[in-house]
Amino acid sequence: MMQLGIIATPQEKSFKYAKDKGLNFLELCINEGNDVEAFYKDRNELSQLIDKYDIHVQSIGRWKSLRIDSKGKVIDEELQRCFQLIDVASELECTNFVSGCNYVEELSYFDNCSAAIDFFSKLIEYAKPKGVTISSYNCRKVNFVHNPVAWKLIHGHIKELGIKFDPSHSRYFGGDYLQETMDWGQRFNHVHLKGSLIIGGERVDDPPAGLDQTDWKTFISLLRFKGYEGGLSIEPHSPVWTGELGEDGINYTIDYMKSLLFLNK
Repeated sequence: MMQLGIIATPQEKSFKYAKDKGLNFLELCINEGNDVEAFYKDRNELSQLIDKYDIHVQSIGRWKSLRIDSKGKVIDEELQRCFQLIDVASELECTNFVSGCNYVEELSYFDNCSAAIDFFSKLIEYAKPKGVTISSYNCRKVNFVHNPVAWKLIHGHIKELGIKFDPSHSRYFGGDYLQETMDWGQRFNHVHLKGSLIIGGERVDDPPAGLDQTDWKTFISLLRFKGYEGGLSIEPHSPVWTGELGEDGINYTIDYMKSLLFLNK
């Protein structure tokens, strides 16, 4: 059964916010520039907050970091940070860790794919005994593993590698998010709900999901067809929908998605 959650910071107020909104989970993103060591040290406090609010952590991810150096080798310092995040995920009984992989211009596409396979394979080898699955993400930020060509090579080779999917990234870069879901939805481990608005071929704004151009009804039905039972994570991302308007937008998305998921019964 699909559950509804939201991306948030690893603080008590986030758990209370999710509880008050009637959501099921939080997604925590410990990105480049965030303190991985501090997050690791706070894992026991996070466990207590999970119990206190009955809101679990469905996914932990890390965006915008360099994983591969100019020679195509995995950067060990970054690998160790990912291992720490996987450790936290395991202790919090969070089953999904999300990562991308940077493209090295000095290398061929084949060599970049080989380096990505090496990196993701190391993550999977470390995470599997801990009960955590690994997913790539289709965001373009410091990441080239975001489209069917890369998936065919990298995910085709690593059968245990999942995908974190966000329809907006596909839309903004000329992809077909419904076809990608049809072809690869069985590999989806986590999904972002971020609206997208394109006028005259140009990205305009990321309004709340349900108030945008994404065909969410068809997308959710396609996820059901593919047997998806993971999380649907709301991602507020608009510079326009902030403050009181932003809260209204989040409330709209929650009500809209709950209606599509039959959670208002």
